[in-house]
Amino acid sequence: MEQLVSSSTNLCSWQGVKECKEGRVTKLVLEHLNLTGSLNGLVNLKIIYLDNNKFNGNAGLCGEQVKKPCPGTGTEPGLPSLNRKSNKKTKLIIIVVAASVGGLLLFLLCFLCFIFIKRKNKSTNEVKRNKGVVEAEGVEAGDGGNGGGDGGSGGGGGFWESEGVGSLVFVGAGDQQLSYSLEDLLKASAETLGRGTMGSTYKAVMESGFIVTVKRLKDARYPRSEEFRRHVELIGRLRHPNLVPLRAYFQAKEERLLVYDYFPNGSLFSLIHGTRTNGGGKPLHWTSCLKIAEDLASGLLYIHQNPGLTHGNLKSSNVLLGPDFESCLTDYGLTLFRDPESPEELGAATFFYRAPECRDIRKASTQPADVYSFGVLLLELLTGKTPFQDLVQEHGSDIPQWVRSVREEETESGDEPTSGNETSEGKLQSLLNIAMACIALVPENRPMMREVLKMIRDVRAEAQVSSNSSEHSPGRWSGTVQSLPREEQLSI
Repeated sequence: MEQLVSSSTNLCSWQGVKECKEGRVTKLVLEHLNLTGSLNGLVNLKIIYLDNNKFNGNAGLCGEQVKKPCPGTGTEPGLPSLNRKSNKKTKLIIIVVAASVGGLLLFLLCFLCFIFIKRKNKSTNEVKRNKGVVEAEGVEAGDGGNGGGDGGSGGGGGFWESEGVGSLVFVGAGDQQLSYSLEDLLKASAETLGRGTMGSTYKAVMESGFIVTVKRLKDARYPRSEEFRRHVELIGRLRHPNLVPLRAYFQAKEERLLVYDYFPNGSLFSLIHGTRTNGGGKPLHWTSCLKIAEDLASGLLYIHQNPGLTHGNLKSSNVLLGPDFESCLTDYGLTLFRDPESPEELGAATFFYRAPECRDIRKASTQPADVYSFGVLLLELLTGKTPFQDLVQEHGSDIPQWVRSVREEETESGDEPTSGNETSEGKLQSLLNIAMACIALVPENRPMMREVLKMIRDVRAEAQVSSNSSEHSPGRWSGTVQSLPREEQLSI
């Protein structure tokens, strides 16, 4: 083999070599030659045939094809050296590619960790920032508020979370700073007070022991953020002895909260119906009805003095009892936050408090509609009956007779709502006349709240002049509200 290769450096001159370009041998056929020696490196050689050369037993033949190193070299000569170079190059490429992929993955991992840490720090800083920059209002010790929603009660731990970027904004003016922050509110334990058409209401007890009422609105995306802010700040500026004050609000991407004072004495619904769930309760004494009616009319008139503003959801569960058992309206002005395209329908009781022209949830509330709801609520005070039906359609012009029959049933059962004297009958009739005027089917025929309040105050003045009975004393009203167990008043 050595003689064959060394005999001519020009392989194209070999016998049997065809179509050869000088120095460019790529295919070599060496059959039946019983070769010995070594195969030198041929750079361009791609194919070599050494068939039928009886490699076994040819001690003189060395090289990769016979898997035997050539003597004196320690390495495989010729063609194997080319393969080693190719293998080294392949290994180098694999190492470079693997290192590149590994480096890219490491970079992505570091980038994701950086984003996660940055977002976490941003959330923490937002909470801390709210703690220091929010302007707050004051509340007297002992003030609070309970929910004005419909339905049952329950309990639970802290439940709300700060979704996205948001801050606790305090509204109103003239109050001293409150001693809680967004962080305190988010950590507060929560007890469900009620669930209604606008959302759920909770009693939130902070770690400091301070208590507030939090309403979690059902529609967190309606209306748009700026419109929500303007309207809630308008509501927050309302301050009246017969309104539950809105203290603060919070809005983020998927969360809207309203923060009110907490009223531990419960709602008007609990005063009338106690723990009964069938809507049946005891009629209140006419003096109690008169006191409550004056409080509610005064609060409604104050709301209506703001152009275009309405309560929109007046019912007994949205009336809370203050520290002196004064009646205070809550959940006023919130109907703007209800999506008119929402498929949800009003509950039976809520539906029949509303004026006929506003029972379609897509229609905006009006001030005459508030007057209608006030009339229905006054009838609830006089009868102890929740309006699970349209009272006008059910009783029509016989409503006064229906009211009297209900009160007579209570008298026969031993619970006497009226003494039966002429003064009581006269004042009862006066209250019925006011209620009937308020529930007129035609909105234009209903009195304005200014007129309603004047009529109620005239009745109270006449009662004080015409009678010296002890039932007209403040003690009669105080005895009515204090006869209920305090815990029972919390059920809504």
